[in-house]
Amino acid sequence: MTTVMIVDDHPIVRAGLSELLSSADGIDLVGAVGSGEEAVALAERLSPAIVLMDINLPGMDGIEATKAITEQNADIAVVILTTFDDASHMDRAILAGARGYLRKDVPPQALLASIRTAADTWVSFLPGVDPPLLNGSPSPLAG
Repeated sequence: MTTVMIVDDHPIVRAGLSELLSSADGIDLVGAVGSGEEAVALAERLSPAIVLMDINLPGMDGIEATKAITEQNADIAVVILTTFDDASHMDRAILAGARGYLRKDVPPQALLASIRTAADTWVSFLPGVDPPLLNGSPSPLAG
């Protein structure tokens, strides 16, 4: 069973993701919060396998929260789930320790597949885009 925590400041997004994850086989939703500060505290307490992290959060943004969570516990895989698809956000997320980066328009089944694999391997950024900084080289996205 893969434990997952959702971090998104929009209650309707949290509710929709919670419904999707709660009905999925092999996934145990352990928490859902709306801010970066709450995410850091709850991740420290629960140690979920996966954190689905929005970037645009009040107070501590998702990239700062990703850095704090991955510094606390490197075994937690943070997967960014956002509307931002630019190289700057992607690079910052990877440098903060994210193991994946998905847009919020990802099909539900692709999101579930990414969650199921993120604890063990890299999850897709965008179709046709290799993960930046995976081997320590500059991002293929920047430019």
